Amino acid sequence: MKLRRFKLCAKNVPFCKENHLSEKAKELAQKVAEAMNRTDYTALALGMKIVDVDREYAKLQLRVQKDMLNGLGICHGGTTFSLADTAFAYACNSENHKTVALTCQINFLAPAYENDLLTATAVVIKSGRTGVYDVTVINQNDAIIALFRGTSHRTKDKIIELDD
Repeated sequence: MKLRRFKLCAKNVPFCKENHLSEKAKELAQKVAEAMNRTDYTALALGMKIVDVDREYAKLQLRVQKDMLNGLGICHGGTTFSLADTAFAYACNSENHKTVALTCQINFLAPAYENDLLTATAVVIKSGRTGVYDVTVINQNDAIIALFRGTSHRTKDKIIELDD
């Protein structure tokens, strides 16, 4: 699956309307993610880092620590789920509408181990009042650790106040 990227305008003009809108959308997504991250105590406690955010897109990373391992010596599924769920949250809230999860499902495909660097990439499948997002969690070797699908509900409330 290809991730949504910016479209190039005719003759690669850098400041055409379409690119300007893309830049504004990315800037808004970054402001929203930063605001959410300040009080996302679970993400902060687990050491999650925002790698990239954009309109309906987010990429986060987490380094698996010893206290994230289960009794089998592998990364606890709840840690992997939390990383995927947080990427989902940042992607579906990127347009500054408070958006909450309706359902989430995860398939664990491979174990992660202590010191693995997990990367969760969330992309939109369907946007709107009800959205669907897919999140792929990979390790530093690009092995797929988990696949997550979340369905979201967008409210009319804003996350941050904007100066127009």
